[in-house]
Amino acid sequence: MNRNQLRYFVAAAEHRSFTKAAEQYYISQTAVTQQIQQLEQSLGCELFDRSTRPVSLTSAGSAFLQDAKAILERMSRAQERVHDAATGLTGTLRVGYVRGYERSDLSTLMRHFHQKNSNVLISFYRCSTDVLAAGLLHQEYDIVFTWDSTNLRTQEGVAFQSHLDGSRRFISPEVSMDIQHALGSDIMMAFDECPPGDSDYAYAKKSLGLTHRWLDRCIHRFNETEPKYGYQQSLFPIVQGCVYPDLRKQSAEYVASKGADGNAIGGLAVGEPVDKMYEMIELVNEILPKDKPRYLMGVGTPVNILEGIERGVDMFDCVMPTRNGRNGMLFTKDGIINMRNKKWETDFSPIEADGASCVDTLYSKAYLRHLFHAQELLAMQIASIHNLAFYLWLAGEARKHIIAGDFSTWKPMMVKRVSTRL
Repeated sequence: MNRNQLRYFVAAAEHRSFTKAAEQYYISQTAVTQQIQQLEQSLGCELFDRSTRPVSLTSAGSAFLQDAKAILERMSRAQERVHDAATGLTGTLRVGYVRGYERSDLSTLMRHFHQKNSNVLISFYRCSTDVLAAGLLHQEYDIVFTWDSTNLRTQEGVAFQSHLDGSRRFISPEVSMDIQHALGSDIMMAFDECPPGDSDYAYAKKSLGLTHRWLDRCIHRFNETEPKYGYQQSLFPIVQGCVYPDLRKQSAEYVASKGADGNAIGGLAVGEPVDKMYEMIELVNEILPKDKPRYLMGVGTPVNILEGIERGVDMFDCVMPTRNGRNGMLFTKDGIINMRNKKWETDFSPIEADGASCVDTLYSKAYLRHLFHAQELLAMQIASIHNLAFYLWLAGEARKHIIAGDFSTWKPMMVKRVSTRL
């Protein structure tokens, strides 16, 4: 969680529009959407209901709004106190910025700073993001302003600020390979850029070129490094290209040509319409080798998984079982349960009578609801265990029906069941 994420969330909540929030801060809507999505990921819950127009706050978002405003106010006061306490400032402040900041309040802020610290000379440099990133890494600038406040991407890699201690870090394709090699990862993922689901074509194409160049560097580093722990590791390239068929086709062909042990499909479930996601999966899997595992990254709901399997996906990963579980959402064979609802208050039946986990019959719905409302950590543990077990059961059942040859008739029935709200 960072300051910009909070600012954009408050603006979007007050305007009930991501577009107006972007206009308020003179940034793109894509940037606002990305920052708010990152905030939601860090909090483990959705803050906005995006199915309505205009957008509306979820119950979690409404509860967080006042806290977010208070946090921003405290941060502002803290900055003022620190500034007031500092005396005797001298020297030169080197400020880098990208085009467009002329229309922001940067000049006003710098003017106020100079008025209070007249002995500090301020030097301004307007450059591209890539130049700013390189300059920051080489300590040519003291502070930089870009429309991407989290990461600075260059051809060499990505510079970012640690959320733990605020230190600047840099990861290149080679560094990424070295880290995964040292961890002993069975499957090492190529270093790539994942563009937002609503990226325009020009950005998606540029991003794809960078991803492919980084892939070649990953492969070179992987091939020149011996396995560290006595067993072979695998490197999976990642297909990108946003929702543009020609870019996806180009990327799938490029990835397939590398002859890797398996291949991944990235850049989906990042804000694009679900029908577009399925379309891209079908297109890509027509090209990727059928005798190599195909891994769909960051997807998804039980329905997404069943639809992905039908389209040729072999592997999945997603935070949804645990993230949604921590917020009281349970996936079951008969549908979705919101454990916070009052209807479960006096329901002493098992969480799921024929569930796949020991917790399903050990605890009742009423007890689990009580734990959530009492804010007991045990509630999150039980829900996470249940959801993980259900996901494993669902994948196992899908495999059984594929082997039996009746997946095409079983899947529609199962999609209807698991998408029902109980």
